[in-house]
Amino acid sequence: MHEKRLTFNKPSKKHEPKGLAILYEDQDILVVSKSSGLLTVSTDREKEKTAHFLLNDYVRKGNAKSKNRVFIVHRLDKDTSGILVFAKNEKVKRYLQDNWGEFNKKYFAVAHGKLPDKEGIITSYLVENKLHRIYSVKDTIKGKFSKTGYKVLKESGKYSLLEIHLFTGRKNQIRVHLAEKGHPVVGDKMYGRTDKGIKRLTLHAASLTILHPFTKEKMIFESEIPLYFKTLVNY
Repeated sequence: MHEKRLTFNKPSKKHEPKGLAILYEDQDILVVSKSSGLLTVSTDREKEKTAHFLLNDYVRKGNAKSKNRVFIVHRLDKDTSGILVFAKNEKVKRYLQDNWGEFNKKYFAVAHGKLPDKEGIITSYLVENKLHRIYSVKDTIKGKFSKTGYKVLKESGKYSLLEIHLFTGRKNQIRVHLAEKGHPVVGDKMYGRTDKGIKRLTLHAASLTILHPFTKEKMIFESEIPLYFKTLVNY
């Protein structure tokens, strides 16, 4: 199978919505890199400052009557940066979602402390409570099976830079798994701790491999480790 590898560092900012870098676009898919602090989809409190709203506006090119739109395939947490793919029609959306479990997803994160095992896999069954907080349970029927692979790339006195492979895509999965292991993601106010001077949640969706919905070509979208992550571990 032919493979197309697409790497992006500093895409052109021309015509791009604020907080988004357009990585790739054709008639079927739109792939972007989202900045930390931008919602993927709207909430009760925020309707317009979202990747979905901004990209709908982008594909309509200023024409309010245009029927062009993008469809949500997956999400990133507001404070997580990195690669998002949107579909240009319902058929493509269904294809991507139906095959999502087969696609490769890689993240970078900075975690508190030094992990005793420098490479490993974390598994658990995750549930969500009424306060929208995720946690692990032993009940295999109540919880959803979740699997996270990690590898330590660099350590400093306080932090560890991790490469993470997401085998399942549960809500807050990486953040919960690392927090429950005693090494929460740096900047994680919900599952971690408040660190003075930390600028953001240090979680970045760095690589996404998909099969194109029309050509079935293998496409690898990649984004560099954020410079801020490197500074925390003297990388």
